[in-house]
Amino acid sequence: MRADLHSHSNASDGTQPPADVMQRAAAAGLDVIALTDHDTVAGLRRAAAALPPGLTLVPGMELSCRLEGHSVHLLAYLFDPGNDELAGEMAEIRESRLYRARAMVDKLVGLGVPITWDQVSEIAAGGVVGRPHVARALVEAGVVPTVADAFTPEWIGPGGRAHVPRYALDPARAVRLVSAAGGVSVLAHARGAERGWRTPDEVIEELADAGLTGLEIFHPQHNERERAALGELATRLNLVASGGSDDHGELTGYRIGTVLAPDGAYEQLAERATGAVPIATG
Repeated sequence: MRADLHSHSNASDGTQPPADVMQRAAAAGLDVIALTDHDTVAGLRRAAAALPPGLTLVPGMELSCRLEGHSVHLLAYLFDPGNDELAGEMAEIRESRLYRARAMVDKLVGLGVPITWDQVSEIAAGGVVGRPHVARALVEAGVVPTVADAFTPEWIGPGGRAHVPRYALDPARAVRLVSAAGGVSVLAHARGAERGWRTPDEVIEELADAGLTGLEIFHPQHNERERAALGELATRLNLVASGGSDDHGELTGYRIGTVLAPDGAYEQLAERATGAVPIATG
């Protein structure tokens, strides 16, 4: 069972429509793909409508959290999207994302950067607005050569000249919200030098106590040493060892299917969820 349990479409900060993501998942030989856009399930209906034969879609999202000033991401799967409390928090996070993006554009304009809100909005194409959309506008304006170069203190990286904070959930509360909505949760990319802060073991232990279901061990930014350490931690805490490509289309080099969840991970997550079910054609 070839399962990639972490991917994005242009419903958030990926570069391709949900239907195209499904087609690429099938072309990569996947059996299972999870669509995990940031703080939204808006792309799931379009993904399901375009699902190729033989491919199973796991409805999900990547929920924004913050702990001690650091960004923490929680992959949520198979929850009831109509759960009032979870849906309310998702809406508040999206509203905060919109405010932050506008504020960052204002700061950049004040720094003499030739971009506009209309330009960023056009890049987002109706999806949940995130910093990558602002970064892409900076690339289009010739201010930075790549999207990654925008995520620095000089521009929109944490503490940067044009950085603006936003609302995000405490991760333990987010775990409990997902559980209450019948879903299962996996801590995303807990390690990896490219992300800066590494989630400490004691924090992961606290999240396990709060009801965390799994740990994303296999991720493009985790090296073999980090994967081994996370695997040992997952075993000790009785967490499902998961994984995925964290594909964002063009932004990440169209890498869907290049990193997979271990055998049995998809089945273990699906059997523990009660809020929704995987979707397959037929």
